[in-house]
Amino acid sequence: MRRRILPIDAYICLALSVLIALGTGYIAGRVAEVLYAQEVDKHQAVDGEIGGRADETVFRAQSVDDLLNHDTFTIVSPGIHYKNEGAGYYGNYYLYSVELPNGERVAARINTESVQSTGDSIYSGDSILPLGQLVWEDLTKSEAFLNQIEFSKPLTRKDFYVDMVGNTGVLAADLALETPKIVTQVLTVFIFYPIFHTIGSKLGIFAPYFAPKKKKEN
Repeated sequence: MRRRILPIDAYICLALSVLIALGTGYIAGRVAEVLYAQEVDKHQAVDGEIGGRADETVFRAQSVDDLLNHDTFTIVSPGIHYKNEGAGYYGNYYLYSVELPNGERVAARINTESVQSTGDSIYSGDSILPLGQLVWEDLTKSEAFLNQIEFSKPLTRKDFYVDMVGNTGVLAADLALETPKIVTQVLTVFIFYPIFHTIGSKLGIFAPYFAPKKKKEN
């Protein structure tokens, strides 16, 4: 089997492009950090609003009927059960399968930053989920979502989900910070590689990829 090896000019242009990409990636990363910090600050959870911490005055829902009959509420879940019993993406939202105290199960979008633990750690005691409200939505429209969230136990109701995020939702930190950096670096390599090779060709250092057409003799 014949091995294909890149010519030396390709290695040189690629190396130069990668060096430039390290710089542009660093700049893109710093800009992303500033923008993400502004976004997080703009969407800070506020107690008393959807997605904020639920204090002792907030109604503790025990059943689906409780959810249907209260404008706002919270759900108390043992330990971190709310995270471990099924979840999936419904559109752009990540919904957890949450069991209510009476055993019924609903889908919930949760701001995990506002979850309060009654124990010494998240593994002991109960988790008081954020202030939430009911949102009517036909979850059966996404079979892939139901396959994910119901892998353990089926949902009791599929015509709504509980919103415990509200205006606090922001893109995950790893996506918000790393994606712009990686995309910038890749684009930099694609842009600067042909530029460096063209410069090298014009200086006579590299052979051109496309030989110039010969002029026709009269």
